[in-house]
Amino acid sequence: MTTPRFSPNDVTVVFFLGGPGSGKGTQSANLVKSYGFTHLSAGDLLRAEQVRSGSQYGDLIRDYIREGKIVPMEVTVALLSNAMAETLSTSPPAAGTKARFLIDGFPRKLDQAVFFEETVCPSELVLFLDCPESVMETRLLKRGETSGRDDDNAASIRKRFHTFVETSMPVVEDFRKKDKVVTVKADLSPEEVSRLVQAGIEARGLLPRS
Repeated sequence: MTTPRFSPNDVTVVFFLGGPGSGKGTQSANLVKSYGFTHLSAGDLLRAEQVRSGSQYGDLIRDYIREGKIVPMEVTVALLSNAMAETLSTSPPAAGTKARFLIDGFPRKLDQAVFFEETVCPSELVLFLDCPESVMETRLLKRGETSGRDDDNAASIRKRFHTFVETSMPVVEDFRKKDKVVTVKADLSPEEVSRLVQAGIEARGLLPRS
């Protein structure tokens, strides 16, 4: 049996899920500031890796992202695991505290969740931003006017919605059965969503860092 790379005694992992445009980026910034999380975005790590000079994964990642498909989990999990290790070596937590990682946009599929928890670290909970598709599409098309991201267009957006519902919602449902999901209504103002997020995670024992 595989031993996870990190122990839950040393690190707290929160998976942060929501459809594209649900507001994860905004809420992540709040959680980093108030709760001492290190924010790791699976998407950002993949996008950085695809342009990194000498990357063995670059072309593969580029093709998958362009098609709106999910990158092979071994690649994504390796990037996340290495980013966690780098954080622990460069910014270790204060004595008597655990490092906190907010993993944004991952796991995208149930097998990714299982693979991560077996090889990297068991998670504490899943934070899920629940947002209507129409609201997310409006937000993304507005972002696409300035983001420069080639997947912020109507066709790619709809592919990403479909992929999320088909593959990521089973992750949310599986963790819900284990009573490990905090669901937050995300079609409210950022301030209201932030209050709900904070109330939800504090109810699970994750308190602000002073």
